[in-house]
Amino acid sequence: MMDKGEQGQEKIYGKVKRKYVQKTIKGRIEALFLDNIGKVITREQIIEVATDPKTHKQPENWHQRLSELRTDSGYTILSWRNRGWLRVEEYLMPSAEKRLTAGKRVRPDNETWNAILNRAGNTCEWTEGNEICGLKEGEIDPIGGGKVKLTPDHKNPHSINPDSDPTDTNQWQALCGRHQIMKKNYWDTNTGKMNVYAIIQSSTQTEKEITFKFLLDYFGYVQDDSGKIFKLENDDKR
Repeated sequence: MMDKGEQGQEKIYGKVKRKYVQKTIKGRIEALFLDNIGKVITREQIIEVATDPKTHKQPENWHQRLSELRTDSGYTILSWRNRGWLRVEEYLMPSAEKRLTAGKRVRPDNETWNAILNRAGNTCEWTEGNEICGLKEGEIDPIGGGKVKLTPDHKNPHSINPDSDPTDTNQWQALCGRHQIMKKNYWDTNTGKMNVYAIIQSSTQTEKEITFKFLLDYFGYVQDDSGKIFKLENDDKR
Protein backbone atom coordinates (compact mmCIF):
# COMPACT_ATOMS: atom_id res chain seq x y z
CA MET A 1 0.00 0.00 0.00
CA MET A 2 1.25 3.50 -0.85
CA ASP A 3 0.35 6.84 0.64
CA LYS A 4 1.52 10.43 0.50
CA GLY A 5 3.02 11.98 3.60
CA GLU A 6 2.51 15.54 4.78
CA GLN A 7 5.41 16.75 2.62
CA GLY A 8 4.55 14.71 -0.46
CA GLN A 9 6.85 11.87 0.58
CA GLU A 10 5.66 8.58 -0.88
CA LYS A 11 5.11 5.99 1.82
CA ILE A 12 5.14 2.27 1.16
CA TYR A 13 3.59 0.24 3.94
CA GLY A 14 5.10 -3.04 5.05
CA LYS A 15 3.33 -6.34 5.68
CA VAL A 16 3.31 -9.11 8.24
CA LYS A 17 4.83 -11.63 5.83
CA ARG A 18 4.98 -14.76 7.93
CA LYS A 19 4.46 -16.25 11.38
CA TYR A 20 6.99 -14.86 13.81
CA VAL A 21 7.89 -17.52 16.35
CA GLN A 22 11.01 -15.99 17.94
CA LYS A 23 11.08 -16.63 21.69
CA THR A 24 11.17 -12.95 22.70
CA ILE A 25 8.97 -9.96 21.94
CA LYS A 26 12.04 -8.01 20.90
CA GLY A 27 13.11 -10.79 18.54
CA ARG A 28 9.73 -10.93 16.82
CA ILE A 29 9.57 -7.15 16.37
CA GLU A 30 13.15 -7.13 15.05
CA ALA A 31 12.26 -9.80 12.47
CA LEU A 32 9.21 -7.80 11.33
CA PHE A 33 11.32 -4.70 10.65
CA LEU A 34 14.08 -6.68 8.93
CA ASP A 35 11.41 -8.16 6.64
CA ASN A 36 10.27 -4.64 5.74
CA ILE A 37 13.40 -2.51 5.33
CA GLY A 38 12.49 0.94 4.03
CA LYS A 39 8.76 0.37 4.54
CA VAL A 40 6.37 1.87 7.08
CA ILE A 41 5.29 -0.40 9.94
CA THR A 42 2.19 0.46 11.99
CA ARG A 43 1.43 0.05 15.66
CA GLU A 44 -1.17 -2.59 14.87
CA GLN A 45 1.36 -4.67 12.93
CA ILE A 46 3.88 -4.48 15.77
CA ILE A 47 1.27 -5.59 18.32
CA GLU A 48 0.19 -8.46 16.02
CA VAL A 49 3.76 -9.73 15.76
CA ALA A 50 4.63 -9.05 19.41
CA THR A 51 1.66 -11.12 20.60
CA ASP A 52 2.80 -14.43 22.07
CA PRO A 53 2.33 -17.07 19.33
CA LYS A 54 1.40 -19.75 21.89
CA THR A 55 -0.69 -17.95 24.52
CA HIS A 56 -1.93 -15.20 22.17
CA LYS A 57 -1.37 -12.68 24.99
CA GLN A 58 -0.82 -9.13 23.79
CA PRO A 59 2.20 -7.49 25.49
CA GLU A 60 1.81 -4.15 27.22
CA ASN A 61 5.53 -3.34 27.02
CA TRP A 62 6.15 -3.52 23.26
CA HIS A 63 7.18 0.17 23.30
CA GLN A 64 10.10 -0.71 25.56
CA ARG A 65 11.21 -3.55 23.30
CA LEU A 66 11.07 -1.17 20.33
CA SER A 67 13.22 1.30 22.25
CA GLU A 68 15.73 -1.46 23.05
CA LEU A 69 16.13 -2.21 19.35
CA ARG A 70 17.34 1.38 19.01
CA THR A 71 19.43 1.75 22.14
CA ASP A 72 20.71 -1.77 22.81
CA SER A 73 20.84 -3.24 19.31
CA GLY A 74 21.82 -0.04 17.49
CA TYR A 75 19.12 -0.06 14.80
CA THR A 76 17.80 3.19 13.35
CA ILE A 77 14.01 3.14 13.66
CA LEU A 78 12.35 6.40 12.63
CA SER A 79 9.05 7.78 13.90
CA TRP A 80 7.03 10.96 13.40
CA ARG A 81 9.51 12.73 15.67
CA ASN A 82 12.26 12.09 13.12
CA ARG A 83 10.27 12.34 9.89
CA GLY A 84 7.32 14.70 9.69
CA TRP A 85 5.68 12.69 6.92
CA LEU A 86 5.23 9.69 9.22
CA ARG A 87 2.03 9.62 11.22
CA VAL A 88 1.92 9.04 14.96
CA GLU A 89 2.41 5.30 15.66
CA GLU A 90 4.11 4.69 12.32
CA TYR A 91 7.72 3.48 12.24
CA LEU A 92 10.36 2.86 9.59
CA MET A 93 13.73 1.07 9.61
CA PRO A 94 15.67 2.57 6.66
CA SER A 95 18.40 -0.10 6.67
CA ALA A 96 19.58 -3.14 8.62
CA GLU A 97 22.83 -1.38 9.50
CA LYS A 98 23.56 -1.12 13.22
CA ARG A 99 25.22 1.79 15.03
CA LEU A 100 27.74 1.43 17.82
CA THR A 101 25.69 1.22 21.01
CA ALA A 102 26.24 2.78 24.39
CA GLY A 103 26.79 -0.61 26.00
CA LYS A 104 24.73 -3.47 27.33
CA ARG A 105 21.74 -2.25 29.29
CA VAL A 106 22.04 -3.02 32.99
CA ARG A 107 19.29 -3.27 35.58
CA PRO A 108 19.29 -3.41 39.37
CA ASP A 109 19.83 -6.78 40.99
CA ASN A 110 16.87 -8.48 42.66
CA GLU A 111 17.71 -7.24 46.17
CA THR A 112 18.07 -3.64 44.97
CA TRP A 113 14.88 -3.82 42.90
CA ASN A 114 12.92 -5.09 45.90
CA ALA A 115 14.33 -2.19 47.95
CA ILE A 116 13.25 0.27 45.23
CA LEU A 117 9.72 -1.18 45.18
CA ASN A 118 9.59 -0.99 48.99
CA ARG A 119 10.69 2.66 48.88
CA ALA A 120 8.07 3.38 46.23
CA GLY A 121 5.32 1.50 48.05
CA ASN A 122 4.93 -0.64 44.91
CA THR A 123 3.80 2.42 42.96
CA CYS A 124 5.11 4.44 40.01
CA GLU A 125 7.55 7.12 41.19
CA TRP A 126 7.18 9.45 38.19
CA THR A 127 6.96 13.03 39.47
CA GLU A 128 5.71 16.00 37.45
CA GLY A 129 5.54 19.29 39.27
CA ASN A 130 4.58 18.21 42.77
CA GLU A 131 2.38 15.36 41.56
CA ILE A 132 3.52 11.74 41.90
CA CYS A 133 1.95 9.18 39.52
CA GLY A 134 1.32 6.63 42.30
CA LEU A 135 -0.24 3.93 40.11
CA LYS A 136 0.17 0.52 41.74
CA GLU A 137 1.35 -2.72 40.17
CA GLY A 138 -1.65 -4.52 38.64
CA GLU A 139 -3.99 -1.50 38.61
CA ILE A 140 -5.64 -0.36 35.39
CA ASP A 141 -4.00 2.78 33.99
CA PRO A 142 -6.92 5.23 33.60
CA ILE A 143 -5.07 7.11 30.84
CA GLY A 144 -2.99 4.57 28.94
CA GLY A 145 -5.20 1.55 29.60
CA GLY A 146 -3.96 -1.94 30.44
CA LYS A 147 -2.59 -3.28 33.72
CA VAL A 148 0.26 -1.38 35.34
CA LYS A 149 3.61 -3.18 35.36
CA LEU A 150 6.42 -1.46 37.24
CA THR A 151 9.91 -1.68 35.75
CA PRO A 152 13.27 -0.19 36.80
CA ASP A 153 14.34 3.02 35.09
CA HIS A 154 17.74 4.76 35.01
CA LYS A 155 17.31 8.20 36.58
CA ASN A 156 19.90 9.34 34.03
CA PRO A 157 19.27 8.17 30.43
CA HIS A 158 21.04 4.95 29.47
CA SER A 159 22.86 6.79 26.67
CA ILE A 160 24.45 9.18 29.21
CA ASN A 161 25.21 6.68 31.95
CA PRO A 162 25.16 3.11 30.59
CA ASP A 163 27.02 1.83 33.66
CA SER A 164 24.51 2.59 36.39
CA ASP A 165 25.33 0.75 39.60
CA PRO A 166 22.89 -2.19 39.85
CA THR A 167 23.18 -2.08 43.68
CA ASP A 168 22.55 1.67 44.21
CA THR A 169 18.85 2.38 44.79
CA ASN A 170 19.46 6.12 44.33
CA GLN A 171 20.31 5.61 40.66
CA TRP A 172 17.00 3.95 39.88
CA GLN A 173 13.27 4.55 40.07
CA ALA A 174 10.17 2.42 39.58
CA LEU A 175 8.05 3.56 36.64
CA CYS A 176 4.83 2.35 35.04
CA GLY A 177 4.89 1.59 31.30
CA ARG A 178 3.25 4.88 30.32
CA HIS A 179 5.81 6.97 32.15
CA GLN A 180 8.69 4.85 30.86
CA ILE A 181 7.57 5.83 27.37
CA MET A 182 6.96 9.45 28.34
CA LYS A 183 10.49 9.72 29.70
CA LYS A 184 11.91 8.23 26.48
CA ASN A 185 9.97 10.87 24.56
CA TYR A 186 11.56 13.55 26.72
CA TRP A 187 15.10 12.37 26.02
CA ASP A 188 16.83 11.63 22.73
CA THR A 189 18.19 8.17 23.40
CA ASN A 190 20.90 8.57 20.75
CA THR A 191 22.41 11.84 21.99
CA GLY A 192 21.24 12.04 25.61
CA LYS A 193 19.92 15.55 24.93
CA MET A 194 16.55 16.73 26.10
CA ASN A 195 13.78 16.53 23.47
CA VAL A 196 12.31 19.97 24.14
CA TYR A 197 9.88 19.70 21.23
CA ALA A 198 8.29 16.56 22.71
CA ILE A 199 8.09 18.16 26.15
CA ILE A 200 6.20 21.17 24.79
CA GLN A 201 3.91 18.90 22.76
CA SER A 202 2.90 16.98 25.89
CA SER A 203 2.38 20.15 27.95
CA THR A 204 -1.01 21.65 28.79
CA GLN A 205 -2.49 24.53 26.79
CA THR A 206 -1.62 26.93 29.62
CA GLU A 207 2.00 25.77 29.69
CA LYS A 208 2.22 26.12 25.90
CA GLU A 209 0.96 29.71 26.15
CA ILE A 210 3.52 30.54 28.85
CA THR A 211 6.29 29.05 26.68
CA PHE A 212 5.04 30.94 23.62
CA LYS A 213 5.08 34.27 25.47
CA PHE A 214 8.54 33.54 26.85
CA LEU A 215 9.89 32.85 23.35
CA LEU A 216 8.31 36.01 21.96
CA ASP A 217 10.01 38.04 24.65
CA TYR A 218 13.30 36.14 24.30
CA PHE A 219 13.52 36.82 20.56
CA GLY A 220 12.29 40.40 20.84
CA TYR A 221 8.72 40.13 19.56
CA VAL A 222 5.38 41.38 20.88
CA GLN A 223 1.81 40.34 20.12
CA ASP A 224 -0.94 42.96 19.96
CA ASP A 225 -4.57 42.51 20.96
CA SER A 226 -5.52 41.39 17.44
CA GLY A 227 -3.00 38.55 17.57
CA LYS A 228 -0.49 40.08 15.16
CA ILE A 229 3.17 39.65 16.06
CA PHE A 230 5.72 42.41 15.62
CA LYS A 231 9.50 42.54 15.95
CA LEU A 232 10.60 45.12 18.49
CA GLU A 233 13.00 47.75 17.23
CA ASN A 234 15.94 48.79 19.37
CA ASP A 235 14.13 51.98 20.38
CA ASP A 236 11.09 50.00 21.50
CA LYS A 237 13.27 47.73 23.67
CA ARG A 238 14.52 50.76 25.57
